[in-house]
Amino acid sequence: MDFDRYLAAKTQATLAEITHRVARALDRHPLCRGIEFEIVKTPRSRKSNWTVTLQQVAPTALWEASEIVADIQEAYELAVAA
Repeated sequence: MDFDRYLAAKTQATLAEITHRVARALDRHPLCRGIEFEIVKTPRSRKSNWTVTLQQVAPTALWEASEIVADIQEAYELAVAA
């Protein structure tokens, strides 16, 4: 049985939902509060079909912000507009 397929399944989410989740996750971390970001659609690949561009990230927060975004990217896939 192909268990990797089930483990790799991502939740479909709209652009607004992903933006909200990233904002909430960054605001929960003391070093990442106030980081400006943008969700960018990318061509569909094995790993993701969206990414985040972070602006004005303090050097002390870069690692944490990147980890937060990576965790969200592993869980959510941008839903295709109908």
